[in-house]
Amino acid sequence: MDTSWLDTSWAATATAVVLVVVPPIWSLTRHLVTLVHEAGHALVAVLTGRRLNGIRLHTDTSGLTVSSGKPRGPGMIATAAAGYLAPAGLGLGSVLLVEHDHTPWALYAGLATLAVMLAFIRNWFGLVVVALTGAGVGVLIWRAPERVQDFAALTFAWFMLVAAPRTVVDLWRHRRQARTRTSDADVLARLTFLPATVWNIVFLLLTLAALAGAVRLTGLVS
Repeated sequence: MDTSWLDTSWAATATAVVLVVVPPIWSLTRHLVTLVHEAGHALVAVLTGRRLNGIRLHTDTSGLTVSSGKPRGPGMIATAAAGYLAPAGLGLGSVLLVEHDHTPWALYAGLATLAVMLAFIRNWFGLVVVALTGAGVGVLIWRAPERVQDFAALTFAWFMLVAAPRTVVDLWRHRRQARTRTSDADVLARLTFLPATVWNIVFLLLTLAALAGAVRLTGLVS
């Protein structure tokens, strides 16, 4: 393996961990995770034949994606399950693209996704988050040298991979403290025969599997 790529990957991973574990930084960077979370809901809703009505991103790092269609069934289950899995899936896919020298593909795909999301954002804060993120990706595409693009894309990818299981743990804590039962896990519990706790475990196992898979596939830890 190219040692320079491995050095870049290590630096990106270390940066990503800082973005997740340092509380003041996490309070800001988590908005990106929410953006991807809601994009996951939106994408799967459309792919399963539901009508996407709108997306909201809130200042407290929560979000809401509204779609219409059958209130039950596989499409609704897949849509509800997609949110917490989207960051891990995006992170794993991005790592593989960068590793195989397809960083521009990852960046252009991200920019296109953000452009489409703009049409469905229904609040000002969400509009600002998506627009600023899109501007950042645009600068990387048209102004940054290749090495900077690789580092930024890898940092984002590892950030998503590390953040995904943390948000699931946060969900677990939130469910223990909150009186309302409106989380994705609770929605899935009402749609299926599995309790919300089981869905929490499923989310955690799958996000950790994505993280472990990325580490193994990239040879980050030999």
